Amino acid sequence: MLEEKEKFVFVHTYDDFERAHKEGKYAVAWNSQTSSILNGDLSKIAVLRGMGVGSMQLVYNGSYDMGSGVIQYYKGQDSGLTSRGKSMIDEMVKQGMVVDLSHTGKNTSLDISNYMLEKYPGEPFIYSHSLPTGLYKNLPDATEKGCYRNISDEQALLAAKSGGVVSPTFTEWMMDGVWPDDITPVQCADMIDYYVKLLGVDHVGIATDDMFTLEILMKFVGANASNYDDDGYMMKAMDKGASGCAELSKILPAITDELWKRGYSNKDIKKIYGLNILRVYKTVW
Repeated sequence: MLEEKEKFVFVHTYDDFERAHKEGKYAVAWNSQTSSILNGDLSKIAVLRGMGVGSMQLVYNGSYDMGSGVIQYYKGQDSGLTSRGKSMIDEMVKQGMVVDLSHTGKNTSLDISNYMLEKYPGEPFIYSHSLPTGLYKNLPDATEKGCYRNISDEQALLAAKSGGVVSPTFTEWMMDGVWPDDITPVQCADMIDYYVKLLGVDHVGIATDDMFTLEILMKFVGANASNYDDDGYMMKAMDKGASGCAELSKILPAITDELWKRGYSNKDIKKIYGLNILRVYKTVW
């Protein structure tokens, strides 16, 4: 990106998104998927915000000083939001950084949601890339627990209550009971439609969690096995066929066609494809 600066705008403020759009450039807004980047020093939140990190998760899959991730919940070991986690949220709100709950264990997620709603009403939080458990739980081949990466209706509704946004990720291995080799535009539209019916069109976005090739993912998983101690769920899902990567550039036009077929207006689609999350950024930043 630095070698081809003419193509990119590194986002620090909401206006940078609008400038990138007008100039036909890619807007790049940074997110951290854990609090590990802080090395225990909450004062670094201000530093990171100044560098352009606009959103952050407190936790990833495992256990952290701030709370527990999705794999800990999957194993019945999600102890919830800690006092340290509350301090981190306080500092994030102070510095204008969006709280992101993807990858967060259900107990910790609900604790964060209720803490935010009670202490910071009007401060939206998000799930940047999370599938709905409810879309898959009744399928004939669904597993007993479902995919640990997906979220309940209760979690999604609390995010919407805050004014936030929930964005499904078009990731095959998380589609419990389906695990397609290559996700279809109809299946992507199903995710969007599920959330719109649950939350309303003003609280839904899109995400890919796209790494372009599974080769990169598997090298990372192999090098960080402790972060993916999921009783083999992800590997089993891939063995069942979920080996695609849902490249958004390949399928977004066809998803748009499918949403039109379902009665979505251009205004609705613009909200889902970006305006909703931009509203959150503008509010928090």
